[in-house]
Amino acid sequence: MIYVIGLIAQLFFGARTILQWILSERAKKVLSPSIFWILSLIASYLFFIYGWLREDFAIILGQMISYYIYIWNLKIKGIWTKMYKILRILLLITPVIAIVLAADNVDQFVSTFFKNDKIPIWLVIFGSFGQILFTFRFIYQIIYSAKRNESILPLGFWIISLTGSSLIIIYALIRLDPILILGQSAGFIAYIRNIIIYTKQGKNSQ
Repeated sequence: MIYVIGLIAQLFFGARTILQWILSERAKKVLSPSIFWILSLIASYLFFIYGWLREDFAIILGQMISYYIYIWNLKIKGIWTKMYKILRILLLITPVIAIVLAADNVDQFVSTFFKNDKIPIWLVIFGSFGQILFTFRFIYQIIYSAKRNESILPLGFWIISLTGSSLIIIYALIRLDPILILGQSAGFIAYIRNIIIYTKQGKNSQ
């Protein structure tokens, strides 16, 4: 059941990447379509649950950072306000509830996620670093987009994606996590293609 949740989440992550890639190839420029952010939010919600059930702090950390950035992009695209209010409230408070639950029983949380025999502490640190780097692409993206008051997926976003994804794949191979391996491998080609499209954009604009 846990793997099913993770697989569904990765299917949504994969779908967002493929759709963005196809739309960008057609437009011959890198796009930031609304569907990319809608699928991102759905996938992140499910993957957060997967990480919690897998007792994987690296996954939880990555989703906690990027989750609200997805919401920001949906807001700036005018999608967020069109959603049902009850759904918006649910989406906003779920990570907060998770933090409260963790804070309410810190000892158990630390024991489960940091003193877990299944995951040595060095691997937790390595996986967390990979997730932080991979998720930093969205921090970079929101800063870049906020300055221009529009949702954009800049070149730096794809370079960071490629680098962070490489580390996560190594982590997933060590952890023997087929869900992580599948999800990251699927995005690799799309990251490279977006970098190539950006390079061509730059040449065409000169």
